[in-house]
Amino acid sequence: MSIWWSLHLRREAASVPLARRLLLGTMETAGVDPDVSYDLSVALSEACANAVEHGGDAARGASSEAYRVTAYLDGEKCRIEVTDSGPGISGTVPVRPARTDAEHGRGLCLIQELADHVHIGDKPGRGGTVVSFDKILKWREDAPLMAV
Repeated sequence: MSIWWSLHLRREAASVPLARRLLLGTMETAGVDPDVSYDLSVALSEACANAVEHGGDAARGASSEAYRVTAYLDGEKCRIEVTDSGPGISGTVPVRPARTDAEHGRGLCLIQELADHVHIGDKPGRGGTVVSFDKILKWREDAPLMAV
């Protein structure tokens, strides 16, 4: 079983729950275990929130007002990529635990805790950042699209 979808979203806070609901609906329909679906939906929300907050570049104009979310459910794994048009990260991103009283800075740590593999890097070509993460799927016993 293989499913993929891609969204081109405006960099607005209202886009984050839209992406999350689409992912949850896809996973529920496919028969993915609810705990795995929840973990991935929280990780997706954090990646989208980062794209909304940090993913723009005023010098690029309107092209920086959007970001892209792509999800792949392929066999036993789900891979999610969130790509923005911001200035990029110029190298590796150190992911440090946030202070317990911090209001910001927990997103990347959360993604790393909830996913099996995480990669954060510059988008090839025109700049921007790509946050990609994947997780091995578990299936409900009654899963209609369970990988065979």
